[in-house]
Amino acid sequence: MRRLVIFKRIVKDALGHFNDDDGWVMASHVAMTVLLAAFPFLIFATGLAGFIGDSKIASSAVDFIFDTVPDVIAKPIADEVHSVLSVPRRDVLTFGGLTALIFASNGVEALRVALNRAYRQKERRSFIYRRIQSLFFVLLATAALLSIALLLVLAPLAWSILLKFFPTAESLSGQIVALRYTVVSGVLIVGLYTSHLWLPAGERPFKILWPGILLTIIGSFVGSMLFATYLEQFSTYASTYAGLAGGVIALLFLYLLAAIFIVGAEFNAAISRYKEARSHVTTKD
Repeated sequence: MRRLVIFKRIVKDALGHFNDDDGWVMASHVAMTVLLAAFPFLIFATGLAGFIGDSKIASSAVDFIFDTVPDVIAKPIADEVHSVLSVPRRDVLTFGGLTALIFASNGVEALRVALNRAYRQKERRSFIYRRIQSLFFVLLATAALLSIALLLVLAPLAWSILLKFFPTAESLSGQIVALRYTVVSGVLIVGLYTSHLWLPAGERPFKILWPGILLTIIGSFVGSMLFATYLEQFSTYASTYAGLAGGVIALLFLYLLAAIFIVGAEFNAAISRYKEARSHVTTKD
């Protein structure tokens, strides 16, 4: 009972600060910036993939990731993404590639601003340091995307070789879907941890980040399912926005994910405030 009371107190504190910190406005800022940054990021990733020898490898990774999202959400976004990825690009080392890289880093900067607000941090690091860090995050995300794509190329080959030596492994084929969700979840967890740990100013112990990250992951999957149900049952975006419906759906979906992401950070901050208050009470006693 006491733990439930503490949990309710922390949740109330987190949601209250989310509202006081203009969380809904910050979520819209993150959603719009990430949407605008996504295509330059994909252009850069495609250019890099073409530079190393296979321009279709990024498209395979995108398919892999979108397969874990309900189809009603994924399809309009994936169609636009594939239209971008279908253009051959080998200008990763030119001015165009550098420009795409810089624009893609704006999405990271939006996440930084949201996290600083949630953790009550005032940014004192230089603009150059922050921008270099953002560029590093984009490069890291590109490496992760291309690594997943490479695994997609090698996995069928490895599976066929395995079946030759162990035919009974055929019964495990149904677990490939679970493996897909595991890989995507693993990449998401690593991305969230590094974002919470390094993007905002100040220092946070590694161990205190997991509650908000777990909340973000669970909230993202539940929110995706609920949003997909809403689109299937109640949505009139296609008739309201016509050809812009896909973009509107993408923006609203990112808005939902951004709000959940910020609430996760506020949840961590609320836990830290509660522990700090408890420590003061204990010290006085």
